[in-house]
Amino acid sequence: MAVSLREYRARIKSTESMKKITRAMELIAASRIIKAQQRAQHAAPYARELTRAVSAVATFSNVDHPLTREEENPKRAAVLVITSDRGLAGAYSSSVLKEVERLSGRLRDEGKEIDYFLAGRKAEAYFKFRQRPFVDSWTGFSDQPSYDIAAEIGRALIDAFLKEQGEEGDVDEVHIVYTRFRSMLVQEPTAVRLLPLEVVEGEAPPEDDELLPLYEFEPSASQVLDGLLPQYVQSRIFYSLLQAAASELAARQKAMKSATDNAEELIKKFTRIANQARQAGITQEISEIVGGVNALADAQAAAND
Repeated sequence: MAVSLREYRARIKSTESMKKITRAMELIAASRIIKAQQRAQHAAPYARELTRAVSAVATFSNVDHPLTREEENPKRAAVLVITSDRGLAGAYSSSVLKEVERLSGRLRDEGKEIDYFLAGRKAEAYFKFRQRPFVDSWTGFSDQPSYDIAAEIGRALIDAFLKEQGEEGDVDEVHIVYTRFRSMLVQEPTAVRLLPLEVVEGEAPPEDDELLPLYEFEPSASQVLDGLLPQYVQSRIFYSLLQAAASELAARQKAMKSATDNAEELIKKFTRIANQARQAGITQEISEIVGGVNALADAQAAAND
């Protein structure tokens, strides 16, 4: 019984140490998530207005730009997968990878081959473990992404998209799979098509006195789009990285809180069992003492007779 008691005390001690770690990670995630959420919110207006401006320019300039051109028979698509660099975030990365598999299945059903671009060690480990090929990967920044990383990823995707069809490494579409931050409790894996640019402002006739925007391009509409479209791609990727970072921290905080609560329950359970074991040991010792005393009394009475 004493060995069992020592074992439960050791379990209580190790669980308390684990609880301290999970509690510290929960507090760290909680302290960082506010800043990550603010960065994502501050980047949203720029990304949204840039998308509107690029879409409007592409619509009303009537320029056949490579980044807005739809291929008649697309054969290959690029998929950028954004996951975390570290674990202990619940189902955050696995949810993104499940969405990647769903998107991949849909693209294959459409007869398209897929080139994968990976952001985050979890995605890289997932593909390496399954021996699945990927074109390039970027790691080490998932919780604090920078615009330089987004620009580097954007350049790689644009270079692949601008290659001539049939050339090695060319793609006809570019998709992003990331986690959209809805709230502290809800993070939603999302797949969006980035290229070719989908026009969101159509050529609908004006209603009543509404005026359509007039654009004057200098030096030319094509050169304006040459400058705007790379910025559009990079800003969309940067916004996706910021959304993913906020989602990762929220998922990690939630996971670590659950782990801390579970550790507290385990400590209570082990403490109760240890107390029962200690009480059983004490009861056994008392029984042995009483039994010994009775045996001595019986022996002494027999000797006196």
